[in-house]
Amino acid sequence: MTEYFKPVPFPLWQEDKLAFADALGQSFRETGFAVISDHPVSQDVIDANLEATKDFFALPEETKLKYDGREGGGQRGYTAFGVENAKGKAEADLKEFWHTGRALPADSPYRETMADTPAVPEVPDFDQATRGLYDALDTFGRQLLRAVALHLKLEESWFENKVDVGNSILRLLHYPPQTNPPPEGSVRAGAHEDINVITLLLGAEEAGLEVKHRSGKWLAVSPPPNALVINCGDMLQRLTAGVLPSTTHRVVNPSPERSRFPRYSTPFFLHFNQDVMIEALPGCVAEGGKAEPPITAQDYLMERLREIGLVKA
Repeated sequence: MTEYFKPVPFPLWQEDKLAFADALGQSFRETGFAVISDHPVSQDVIDANLEATKDFFALPEETKLKYDGREGGGQRGYTAFGVENAKGKAEADLKEFWHTGRALPADSPYRETMADTPAVPEVPDFDQATRGLYDALDTFGRQLLRAVALHLKLEESWFENKVDVGNSILRLLHYPPQTNPPPEGSVRAGAHEDINVITLLLGAEEAGLEVKHRSGKWLAVSPPPNALVINCGDMLQRLTAGVLPSTTHRVVNPSPERSRFPRYSTPFFLHFNQDVMIEALPGCVAEGGKAEPPITAQDYLMERLREIGLVKA
């Protein structure tokens, strides 16, 4: 742990909302990342999801490919090893992943652009376990956005009706063991920024996650047990005119002694509702931020998915 990622204890939110909001906001301003300790997400829910994740990725490749989500831009279901690449990078990432999306009511107007998540009967507890963690992280993420709102001197509930039916995604990530040297130039996850509003990450205890500080130095993020890593996405950066930065990060290849072990991690990408107009906040512009043209969350998402190779141009 570096001096940049001192954990912010979530119980502080119950004791002093403004103090928690300031600690979270200052960490975001410095690195675009924060570590939250003593979070409210149940360990039982986390453990059930991890067990289901391992069971899914242990399935035969032909079984996993039944759930191939590439036709939908990889937004639901399975994306095979070596398909996704970081923006501007030719080498594919050394990972495979699964996406669980929001469960919408039958009459939702968002159904046209937000597909259902396929069920996986081959892993009996998969659907229940992944949905349980999705709902827990969705709830916690919305709590954290209340703190972000206070830090930005907005009403505490400012984000609530802008993310309540957002196209948020739970990603189950599997980085297989590296029994042979990886292709030259390839890493587990190339340097990139996240597209969404904020990301909540479980599984960063295993070494590999690095964040690029504005000084140019790469900083290792290794949170203590029972902590979550949180980072700003491009949508929040755009909303705040860069005051809260979406920082470049990567997952580097393991050390030789760890290369024979798989790595699992579980980011939750919290998104705006698709029709939200992302427009720079006047207070952030007044602070010296640089405003970009307004764009809807859905248009911005599709623009970025094309850049990382999940949607064809």
